[in-house]
Amino acid sequence: MIRTRFAPSPTGYLHIGGARTALFSWAFARRHGGTFVLRIEDTDTERSTAASTQAILDAMDWLSLDYDEGPFYQMERLGRYREVVDQLLAAGKAYRCYASREELDAMREQQRAAGAKPRYDGRWRPENVGGQAIPEGVEPVIRFRNPDDGVVTWNDLVKGPITFANEELDDLVIMRADGVPTYNFGVVVDDWDMNITHIIRGDDHVNNTPRQINIYEALGAPVPLFGHVPMILGEDGERLSKRHGAVSVMQYLDNGYLPEALNNYLARLGWSHGDEEMFTMEQFVEWFDLGHISRSPAKFNPEKLLWLNQQYLKAADDDRIAGLVAPFLRQHDCDTDAGPSLARVAALLKERVSRIDELADAAVYFYRRLTPTDALREQHYAEGLGSAVDALVDRLRVVPWERPAIGEAIKTTATERGWKMPKLAMPLRIIVTGEAQTPAIDAVVELLGREEVLDRIGLERAWMPA
Repeated sequence: MIRTRFAPSPTGYLHIGGARTALFSWAFARRHGGTFVLRIEDTDTERSTAASTQAILDAMDWLSLDYDEGPFYQMERLGRYREVVDQLLAAGKAYRCYASREELDAMREQQRAAGAKPRYDGRWRPENVGGQAIPEGVEPVIRFRNPDDGVVTWNDLVKGPITFANEELDDLVIMRADGVPTYNFGVVVDDWDMNITHIIRGDDHVNNTPRQINIYEALGAPVPLFGHVPMILGEDGERLSKRHGAVSVMQYLDNGYLPEALNNYLARLGWSHGDEEMFTMEQFVEWFDLGHISRSPAKFNPEKLLWLNQQYLKAADDDRIAGLVAPFLRQHDCDTDAGPSLARVAALLKERVSRIDELADAAVYFYRRLTPTDALREQHYAEGLGSAVDALVDRLRVVPWERPAIGEAIKTTATERGWKMPKLAMPLRIIVTGEAQTPAIDAVVELLGREEVLDRIGLERAWMPA
């Protein structure tokens, strides 16, 4: 059975690149009826935080990337790493290194000065130690004894065949002096124990892969298949960062994006299925394969993501949108229980916005009176407005409270004065909403309700020229 995993480090929030890796790993497992595992690689004890861990879990939940096993935590598996290290030591495939940081720094400086590539020189390999005494009071690190010759080759599921010469790889540290494993060792033991068959990750890990393959082989463990996904760049071709609009996944929730829009966008960020731009998660799983992942870096386009979000917002269920927009409205001091149906408001406004927070901004006047600015009054309150509004109020008191009847009342009142419709409709819009840009005023008035509309007109009446 195919088993994939997503293994983020909780040293920060889940970002766009990590979310795409999780999505691809999840989809590959789902496509093949396999298992998707979540593992938290928290061995960087200085930078790992509980808040970052929770943010990762929240992001996975928000994106509906459900995992079948986990989350597993590396810091809960220290005994297992020690056990495997002892196995390698006993087999002569790892050794203790007592070199100090100062020694290693001096070694690298000498190598640079000689024009050589800085690398560990094997000074504590058993065959090189000779009669050298073990320094007192020094806790050693454990190094993996990398093969001296030959090559490491694998057929990358995205990039194709990749080969590294072993002479380019030095003896990496696999366990620190405090007993905590390093990245390259911890992931091998974890993926071995968790029976991971396919590893999909960013291509910044390509240089780690030959080291890890050598450790698998030293352990006699099956080597997973690897697929390295090209990185995501900004539109300027530089590595993606906050200045390109790339923020933590949960920031997209806070900014009013829908998870299905973000998933759709991430899926198309370096992968394609013909010319399909919009698709459901079910379709994505059905279509997903590693062969259609581009070998070139993808470029992050915030405008394309915003467009996708707008399309999903338009198609979304109104009741669902109401539930999503309510928290944003509460930030505007709006009581959504005291106004019109939020689902009906969402239905009226969602065609005009691209994000949930924008919908909330556009909906404020339904739940809290906004006072028109003096500039709007001066621009739109013409002579005779007061008497025209009084006549309109008389009609609004008695007409059936339905959009056609309301629209006819506004039209009739304007016609009686020889006015074109906008001459009355625009100031009425400003009177009841405090804004110049809204949906059709008869639709807005209908939703606000008779009592609220008449009340707002009364509060603004004194500003209208007779």
